[in-house]
Amino acid sequence: MLGDNPRPVAGRLRAVRRLASVLIWTLLCIPVQALLLALPGEGKKHFARLYHAVLCRLIGLRVQVVGQRSTARPVMYLANHSSWLDVLVLGGTLDAVFVAKAEVGTWPLVRTVARLGRTVFVSRSRGRTGSEADAMRERLRAGDSMILFPEGTSNDGTRVLPFRSSFLAVSDAAAEVQPVSVVYDRLGGLPACRRDRPLFAWYGDMDIGSHFWRLARRPGGRVTVLLHEPVDPRDFGNRKALTAAVERTVAEGAAELRQNRIPMPRRALAVQD
Repeated sequence: MLGDNPRPVAGRLRAVRRLASVLIWTLLCIPVQALLLALPGEGKKHFARLYHAVLCRLIGLRVQVVGQRSTARPVMYLANHSSWLDVLVLGGTLDAVFVAKAEVGTWPLVRTVARLGRTVFVSRSRGRTGSEADAMRERLRAGDSMILFPEGTSNDGTRVLPFRSSFLAVSDAAAEVQPVSVVYDRLGGLPACRRDRPLFAWYGDMDIGSHFWRLARRPGGRVTVLLHEPVDPRDFGNRKALTAAVERTVAEGAAELRQNRIPMPRRALAVQD
């Protein structure tokens, strides 16, 4: 069971096998995606999704999707955030690019993979807010859907932090906004409980290498992605109203998933004062 301490030797062998598989798969995919980026068409988007989906399988993470992806284009997907695993999970579920903090673009190997995935980097510094918003709006108008984590940081996976309305500054350029709840809900085939969630969560000053190794030593787990009903951002009075509605939808869905229940997708409604 993932929540138990595995036999040391078996756990290390499992981790080595998974790490080697991830590295080999990534090195094989880099030249393929580099070629697809130079070619017209949707191939680069579909291949990026395949890359992330296979990574999930290689590290023993099964993805369960509840609900339907929006058929509109472009879409802003807004999700809660508890781990670097969220990138693999959502990248393998949605045909969309990520919006990430600029420092991610400095991490070895991650930088290369992120750029090949056409990630949009933002510094969040006041002096560059306008130009970065323009770049995001341009990508949306070009037809690229985007995945954002409006909490602005990851956490321990036991709650959803307040959403920042600044992340929705370019929502007017999206055809629809779709809230997404992400919860890691099973460990070794059994329902996950509160004390198990830190096994998946990556936040604060945690080192990504040691976190990967700790996870890779364990048998597999499951994550549930709850795709709520998409909404037209223009149906809300302002950006803060949209942010509040999406936050509540994501938080309520995640709360039910943490109780090991599979809820029905919700529709984000304006929060009444």
